[in-house]
Amino acid sequence: MRRAKMSRVAVRVTVVLLLGLVVCGAWAQTGHPGGSGSVYAPPLVFRRAGRLRRGINASESFAQVYDKRGYTPEHFQTWTTADDIALIKSMGFDHVRLSVNPQPMLTAREPNKIPAEYLGYLDAAMKMILDHGLAVVIDLHPESDLKARLAKDDEFVEQFADFWRALAPHYSTWDADRVFLEILNEPEFTDRYRWLGVQVKLAAAIREGAAAHTIIAAGARWSDDDELVFQEPLHDSNIIYNFHFYEPHIFTHQGATWGGYYWHWLRDLKYPSSPESAERAAALVPDEVDRLQVIRYGRRTLGCRPH
Repeated sequence: MRRAKMSRVAVRVTVVLLLGLVVCGAWAQTGHPGGSGSVYAPPLVFRRAGRLRRGINASESFAQVYDKRGYTPEHFQTWTTADDIALIKSMGFDHVRLSVNPQPMLTAREPNKIPAEYLGYLDAAMKMILDHGLAVVIDLHPESDLKARLAKDDEFVEQFADFWRALAPHYSTWDADRVFLEILNEPEFTDRYRWLGVQVKLAAAIREGAAAHTIIAAGARWSDDDELVFQEPLHDSNIIYNFHFYEPHIFTHQGATWGGYYWHWLRDLKYPSSPESAERAAALVPDEVDRLQVIRYGRRTLGCRPH
């Protein structure tokens, strides 16, 4: 049984390694106290960013729970254990991005009343990670329906800000050098100006309750890197921005079951690729059009020979 558990952890390590590297690409945002053209870069933010070099997602502990038990005490107590965290530490990671779905904690019309029992399980997971010498990113990681409401419902934005006003103070006394607060995972906003306004409001709510902690912010369209380039900076010097980068998508999502159907046929697709290795993977794909996408991947990525 232990071998099965270790295999599960190893698989999760492989899958989320790419997202961990996203945080490694985070850069410290600067404030502008001197007006236009001047830049002030607080050493504190750069020092803290140094704790986020090699990260890994704990995706299915408090978010994306596909375990049939759901968000239950049994799941919280058994899904990620101290042995798992010790394994993560031994593999050379320096932080865990603890994905937390806020939806099970949201009380209708009273978002500031977070269930104490739920917070207790979250606190235990946080302490377990910190006790192993790792930093923690509390990543608010809701399902798409919540993000869709944020994209169009101003009243719900206010409620979500109130939720952050309750959660941030709870962790305000925890080690500010090792606990980071991420506003929202992959904002599903096609309107970057709408997201800018929402992110400003949520960041302000966090800052009201956690004055010393570093906030992690992102651009619109699923934390897109291009969107981040055009994002107006938040007026807060204690910010780190991240972006999510999955290209080439066919490689980073091989074997995934939640997107393109043919992805589940792809295993051991190499990067950089070659025509030969891609064609071996493509041979498993039944549909001709999907097979062609895999073959093209092998011919256009770095390291392939010109034809």
